Amino acid sequence: MQALLDAIATLPLPTDAQRVFHGRGGMYPGCEQWTLDAFPPVWVLTSFQLATEAELITIDAALKARWAEINPGEALNWVYQYRFEARAETRLMAGSVPDPHVITENGARFAVHLLRGLNHGFFLDMAEGRRWVREYMAARPGLKVLNLFAYTCSFSVVALLGGARQVTNMDMADGALAIGKRNHLLNGINGGAGFLPHDIFASWGKITRGGPYDLIILDPPSYQKGSFIAEKDYARLMRRLPDLVAPGGHALLCLNSPKLGVAFLQDAMREQAPGFDFLQRLPNPPAFADVSDERALKVLVYKAPD
Repeated sequence: MQALLDAIATLPLPTDAQRVFHGRGGMYPGCEQWTLDAFPPVWVLTSFQLATEAELITIDAALKARWAEINPGEALNWVYQYRFEARAETRLMAGSVPDPHVITENGARFAVHLLRGLNHGFFLDMAEGRRWVREYMAARPGLKVLNLFAYTCSFSVVALLGGARQVTNMDMADGALAIGKRNHLLNGINGGAGFLPHDIFASWGKITRGGPYDLIILDPPSYQKGSFIAEKDYARLMRRLPDLVAPGGHALLCLNSPKLGVAFLQDAMREQAPGFDFLQRLPNPPAFADVSDERALKVLVYKAPD
């Protein structure tokens, strides 16, 4: 746990949401269970093994000592989450959590919920993907985007902020899309976005009628029982791309699975959408450094034939 304590001792005062310690990446032997994130004004400590009370007391003391140095006179707010299998237990350890709680990233605003559910409504590791989408739209204003597995629609927000003409967001989770609608309003976006709470695999007719699209974003879960299993279902998405992406358009393929490497996506694309050219793999944020790039988040950019 010493590497985590050392990171806490040098914490900066954050403004944007960000990861500050990524033990999961294997860069700090003995700390693989720990991550520490800033969702200002709240810190979130996550453990993938059940932490002892002694460990939590030690971390609490370290956070309080550093907080007194970087933000004297202000209350420390922090949350502990223990993750196991597909569930989580969450405890408020000190201070409070704003309600509503709105965080920022590169000037964009997003609603998060830290005390309920496995996820918080915003994935910090996708920061470079959001940056790429926003810059892509800024360089080509007026494009049409399809955002599949949209979750809380952060890709849609940055696309529209960048200059997209229209974004169609599709996700089975109506509750996540409701947060997505709020995220648009938080950024002063009152039009240009559609929200479809549908099963993607049962909605190809609707999706096709709305196309073609200049950019398609695929960001599915790697495994969601009864909904999506990457090993068998990602290819079903890829084979639709030639009919959905406009000539010269792009596809952004995302996969967060430690078991499946870059070759999984590249091999499947060669088979399912052979006319598409692989352009690049986007870097992950430095805070998410991993001993194995193959194990870390994969975000690949493909270009459709002209």
